[in-house]
Amino acid sequence: MTIDNQPALRDSDGESRMDEVHLGELHLGELDTVQLLTPAGDRLSDVRYDAWISDIGDEQLLSLYEDMVVIRRIDTEATALQRQGELGLWPPLLGQEGAQIGSGRALRRDDFVFSSYRENGVAYCRGAALGDLVKVWRGVAQSGWNPYDINMATPQVIIGAQTLHATGYALGIQADGTDAVAVAYFGDGATSEGDVNEAMIFAATYAAPVIFFCQNNQWAISEPVALQAQRPIAERAPGFGIPSVRVDGNDVLAVMAVTRAALDRARSGGGPTFIEAVTYRMGPHTTADDPTRYRDPAELDAWKAKDPIARVESLLSAHGALTPERAEAVAAVADRVAAELRAACVALPDPDPMSVFDNVYAEAHTGLTRQRDHYSRYLRTFVGGDGR
Repeated sequence: MTIDNQPALRDSDGESRMDEVHLGELHLGELDTVQLLTPAGDRLSDVRYDAWISDIGDEQLLSLYEDMVVIRRIDTEATALQRQGELGLWPPLLGQEGAQIGSGRALRRDDFVFSSYRENGVAYCRGAALGDLVKVWRGVAQSGWNPYDINMATPQVIIGAQTLHATGYALGIQADGTDAVAVAYFGDGATSEGDVNEAMIFAATYAAPVIFFCQNNQWAISEPVALQAQRPIAERAPGFGIPSVRVDGNDVLAVMAVTRAALDRARSGGGPTFIEAVTYRMGPHTTADDPTRYRDPAELDAWKAKDPIARVESLLSAHGALTPERAEAVAAVADRVAAELRAACVALPDPDPMSVFDNVYAEAHTGLTRQRDHYSRYLRTFVGGDGR
């Protein structure tokens, strides 16, 4: 495959090579996976992307490391809160910290994010308040935050729908004449949805400044990626006229580099880019899921050896930048943030049960009014008369 992911079907003299392509014998070139930091913590060089992280020294990498440790601790605390009955549900991101922190930290404040329900690491990078991360999952609010406070839309539960929203927002950016970029986050399972394909068609046609960031975590609930795609997911984008890149999603440096490159391309008027971050969902799809029913433990063990945090620890330790004392200090920060998350969660006020009918329609119709009256009568049958 050539650099733009399109097969070279002409020779050096410009003559067609189509006679060399035979049905049943067409072999697609392998799409390489960008990696700058191996699972063992060895730093690799890639002339295409080294310059994009030339500013990342040990101190900057320590900052990325701390964010990954903190968001993992937030995730485990939220999982514990759900198990203890404080949250109705929680979608863990365990194992995907490198993909989320690496890309999230690459964004500018005026960029706008459209995510699924799992991008709590990106939301943390955008400055979301801790309590806002759990509001929806505690059932006390219809959304977690004001999108314009952190330039990130509230999480999308409808699989893939956010890609359409991101493309539409990107067209608005074009109309405004700014160099901001819209970024859509979604999983491998979402690529089977029509919305994602429609979004890419529009984005390519109008050269929209949008990045399609696919976290291929290998599982769409219980369906493995092998049943979703026979080729790397990144290979789909060139069919829409969108350049793509495949990156080790557990490598925070590589993720940051390819995201920065894609952002620069979009800001320069080059249009959309598709990024496939190859990672792994180490936990369940949500806390309502039991992955032991469908996942081989050996597969999980193999991916644990590729842990995004461990490889950064290895590199920083080898450089003498991560001492035991520094690691303990980072862990203490993570524990403090987790305690703040718990305190914010349990302090969230219970809403008026009747507020479930608010903001459903601009003007309530008769059907909604009847439902509201019926629910009000139902609540009065409980002690206290208001359902609380």
